[in-house]
Amino acid sequence: METLLQTLNPERPILLLDADEVLLKFVETLEGHMLNHGFELRLTSFQISGNVYHKATNELADPLQVKKLIGSFFDECVDHVPVVDGAVDALAELSEHFQVAVLTNVPSHCRERRENSLREQGIHCPVISNKGDKGAAVKRFTDFTSGHTVFVDDLPPQHASVAELSPETHRVHFVADKRLRAMIPQTEYSHARIDTWPELTHYLKDLLKA
Repeated sequence: METLLQTLNPERPILLLDADEVLLKFVETLEGHMLNHGFELRLTSFQISGNVYHKATNELADPLQVKKLIGSFFDECVDHVPVVDGAVDALAELSEHFQVAVLTNVPSHCRERRENSLREQGIHCPVISNKGDKGAAVKRFTDFTSGHTVFVDDLPPQHASVAELSPETHRVHFVADKRLRAMIPQTEYSHARIDTWPELTHYLKDLLKA
């Protein structure tokens, strides 16, 4: 992160984006990975654990097995997660107004692969591998810039973390998967709930004008 900060203009706005379910179709790809390993993801609530079942026995997978499946997903599939519809065109436009970076909880050993995968799909942004809550990382950016900082993520706890440690950051709750977005309302810790890239593009451009 320190190297990235040194390359940024402290007077330009910064846009910090989560990857999974903001830029990338994480859940859709995870479903296929689980099926290949003999498990089924049944989306009955906005979470992974508690929604994974053995295909052969129809029994609920235990949390340790789910953790292993998610770990193997990144090792095997991080290079092959498709970009969310509209994201490439949106970021081509938004990069004229923002300095864009991806702040993701991808395992650190997969960071470079994720960055390369995004680049191959037309998204040319630096990727920062975070662990746990993102509030502290976002605060580093807000302390650095005198312009707007915007944070976009699908998970309410991440918005809560940023709201606590970097309250001046503008927070947008974004859920790409249509099934998931229907299961969760806008988090109280975000300023807006927007789930498509064309709408988000208009919103962020208007935010800068305001």
